[in-house]
Amino acid sequence: MKTTIDQKDINNAAWAACDTFRGVVDPGQYKDYILVMLFLKYISDVWQDHYEEYKKQCGDDEVRILRKLERERFVLPIVKMVGKNDETGKETILDEFPASYYSLYERRSAANIGELINIVLDHIEESNKAKLEGVFRNIDFNSEASLGKTRDRNRRLKQLLEDFNKPQLDMKPSLVSEDVIGNTYIYLIERFASDSGKKAGEFFTPLKVTELVAKLAGPKRGDRICDPACGSGGLLIQAAKEVGDRNFALFGQESNGSTWALCRMNMFLHSFDSARIEWCDTLNSPLLVENDRLMKFNCVVANPPFSLDKWGAENAESDRYNRFWRGVPPKSKGDWAFITHMVEVALEKQGRVAVVVPHGVLFRGAAEGRIRRKMIEENLLDAVIGLPGNLFPTTNIPVAIMVFDRTREKGGAREDCRDVLFIDASREFVSGKNRNSFSEEHLARIMKTCSDRVEVEKYAHIANSDEIRENDFNLNIPRYVDTFEEEEEIDIDSVQQEIDQLEKELAEVRAKMAEKLREINR
Repeated sequence: MKTTIDQKDINNAAWAACDTFRGVVDPGQYKDYILVMLFLKYISDVWQDHYEEYKKQCGDDEVRILRKLERERFVLPIVKMVGKNDETGKETILDEFPASYYSLYERRSAANIGELINIVLDHIEESNKAKLEGVFRNIDFNSEASLGKTRDRNRRLKQLLEDFNKPQLDMKPSLVSEDVIGNTYIYLIERFASDSGKKAGEFFTPLKVTELVAKLAGPKRGDRICDPACGSGGLLIQAAKEVGDRNFALFGQESNGSTWALCRMNMFLHSFDSARIEWCDTLNSPLLVENDRLMKFNCVVANPPFSLDKWGAENAESDRYNRFWRGVPPKSKGDWAFITHMVEVALEKQGRVAVVVPHGVLFRGAAEGRIRRKMIEENLLDAVIGLPGNLFPTTNIPVAIMVFDRTREKGGAREDCRDVLFIDASREFVSGKNRNSFSEEHLARIMKTCSDRVEVEKYAHIANSDEIRENDFNLNIPRYVDTFEEEEEIDIDSVQQEIDQLEKELAEVRAKMAEKLREINR
């Protein structure tokens, strides 16, 4: 008898639940309903598993069981539906049930099922403020605008609750490890990204890209790790995995409310309950602050929005944290604003930064060129890695990863390192139906080249400061890595002889065809 659930089974069952909304609700919206329901099912299963365990210990002593449950990671409170008694007119409890998925499943045919789901989520949030405050504020299961009129909405919500009642989606810890649940959440986010097109950039970075960025940032035990444009949290989770144990602290900032909620749930599903994820505009209103100063981090990673327009350039010169002292990026392109913020919040002489950027960041001039030059002259830039095109659901353009290392500053452990490593990995990818990706071998080659820091013909080059200065601080990778393939020499005389022979044979064939036609017409 099967006692555990496979990753593939739970992934497929969760994705199949999306059929309830497919074709009716925009993918950018229905992902929130599915992921919230997955989260509700998960915490309900965990709660039920622990309840059954404590029942074995305490028998029918419900008070003792509840006291033990209150010491768990979260609380599922009791919902009391209050209304007026038809006979007496006095307020009375009309219904009473635990705030869980299973209570909703039992009431799935209720005329007000959308309202009941909202009430359950509100009670869970209220009872777990420290960890879940605000997480469900952007989701409305009783919305006519999103889910249709009452009859259609009720039918869809009933189907959704039934879809999550499948054996493959039993997420009790006794059956499924935390890794499996977290992986399913990330699997769904990746699938939603494929369906959502350009909107996916708000919440998703391809998994292999997150793995590479995390490895390049090199988080260690005891580090404070930050992503100032964290989306649904994939990069933070990958960076945490790189540490190898639980001795780290995670911090993130996200400006989109619904994406911030996804990130909070993602952290919870991976048992990173203490992660501090702020809902804010990083460039204009950063909230990761202590003692009225920006918090500092050992490791800073991000895939910020590419060339963000109207990012807040008009406020940059008066920035209270003086982040833009090197210069203010153009108002129509916020790339260097994010990079500047990341470098400024990295610990002096210690912090390491890895950021995904469009290639224009490497060579555009004017204000961007001046900021780039100053960072290079400060000896902060450590590596530039060019990746293949069509990796992202949002764009088919190739991107790059820039690595900044503050240990290269004066007084830092690597202050004597004055060169920059350039890697052109743009031709190394696995071609896919909709998007490209890169394999473990491709990733390993990049990391080995960074670790060895050596020249590799047509792949990697180490440029000293003089070479970069001669190129006017332009970091366009082809200026440093020569990937030109010499074409095979062509013997023009031989080709002409071949053409003459083919024309002679063609003339003979035409003459024979003409003779055959004359014979037919006689």
